[in-house]
Amino acid sequence: MERLIAANRIAGGIGLIAVDGKTEYFEAWGMADREAAKPMREDAIFRIYSMTKAVTCVAAMMLYEEGHFALSDPVAKFLPEFSEMRVAVEENGVLTGTVPAERLITILDLMRHTAGFNYTGPHDEAGEWTYRKLDLEMAGGAIDLAEMVKRLSQAPLVRQPGTAWDYGYGTDVLGRVVEVISGKSLDSFFTERIVGPLGMIDTAYYVSERKWDRLAALYLPNPDGTIRRANIPAQDSFRQPPRAFMGGAGLTSTATDYGRFVQMLLNGGVLDGEQLLSPKTVDLMRSDLLGDLPVIGGLLSAGHGFGLTFAVSRGPGKTGLLPSPGQYRWGGYAGTSFWIDPQEKMAGVFMIQTLGDLATRTKFQQLAYQAIV
Repeated sequence: MERLIAANRIAGGIGLIAVDGKTEYFEAWGMADREAAKPMREDAIFRIYSMTKAVTCVAAMMLYEEGHFALSDPVAKFLPEFSEMRVAVEENGVLTGTVPAERLITILDLMRHTAGFNYTGPHDEAGEWTYRKLDLEMAGGAIDLAEMVKRLSQAPLVRQPGTAWDYGYGTDVLGRVVEVISGKSLDSFFTERIVGPLGMIDTAYYVSERKWDRLAALYLPNPDGTIRRANIPAQDSFRQPPRAFMGGAGLTSTATDYGRFVQMLLNGGVLDGEQLLSPKTVDLMRSDLLGDLPVIGGLLSAGHGFGLTFAVSRGPGKTGLLPSPGQYRWGGYAGTSFWIDPQEKMAGVFMIQTLGDLATRTKFQQLAYQAIV
């Protein structure tokens, strides 16, 4: 990590490794804000982007345990706007028509990214991405989650439900299902049922003014692999609560807070006497539920299956990597990541703030595994 900082590949970061319930490694490196000369501190706050998805899935599975739905239930049972979906037919990147969906999208589809969504949508008749025309990316500021999900339902699916893994807006729709069933906004549900009970005191959809100096600066990669400070809205947009509490992204957190969350999962759903889920539910979440379905895109690494919002390792013989069979993990767009390895009784959290850096976290994980003796 120090070599990467010296080479201007990352500004700074934090690594946390827990084994058998004890923190065995916790270190901060480099700068939280290089331009402001702020060293990285152990309680630094990070934009965790898609690491929000695991929290949303835990929320949904708490409702699952209470009997509110089955994984095979159609999403339309709770969100009627998804009752008559159509699927795009494209030729050479241009929409030529639509056909009816062959079956309804299920809750399971939302959790394992087989609903037929991605993050762009199909092309329209002019060859432009459908979701961008719906202004879904403005959901955090201009519209709430209910409206965002309704807009999403108006676009044709990219492919038939249940036919392929394709990373997309499914977890945001799942977040809306949580809101409808619980009668609470997603942030309220998180606070009351997850982050509050687990003592995740710095995890929220925005950073209050009194904590703002702890938020790490956001960086972008240059073509040569070095980094530069990001001049984008996300640098400062987390000062206020968003209108839409997205299920797929949006939370900010610390390494310690998220470490408590992953330790709860490693413990089988319990931490410090707070039982969020049953061990059997956690077993289901970390099971490979993808089977032989094809994988679209490169985000799901070779040799991995997929559970309920987690990539699941099928073992070194399939992945060519060190993690044990059954290790489950995911990450965020700014380079953050976590992993949970029941076989080694180990959990790891890695935090940096470089958009699109999906490689450094793999290096940190590799270093952690090769340190096992």
